[in-house]
Amino acid sequence: MLELVVKAADDKKALDIVALDMAEVSGVADFFVVMEAMNVRQIDAIVDNIADAARAAGIEAGSHIEGEGRNGWVLLDLGDVVVSVFGHDERSHYNLEKLWSDAPLVDIEHWLAA
Repeated sequence: MLELVVKAADDKKALDIVALDMAEVSGVADFFVVMEAMNVRQIDAIVDNIADAARAAGIEAGSHIEGEGRNGWVLLDLGDVVVSVFGHDERSHYNLEKLWSDAPLVDIEHWLAA
């Protein structure tokens, strides 16, 4: 599921995708994935692409989406993977990577398009 999320986000040109291994830090999910988009339309496109990819893999994401692109933050709860898609200012403000700094980063570079 992590690979699916990263590839779907990258396909829509998500910026600065970071995956945190939450298994030892939190019981909420195995991974948190944080990324940003340049504008509201891109936030919506990224969220839609991830939800479509999850649906194709047999996971219904539609009822597990909170927030709206126009508000600068959308959260997708895919069970083991929780995804936050931010606008730039909102990502800086909430700074989830710092909040969960105890969680190790996952190397996702091999899933990103060159």
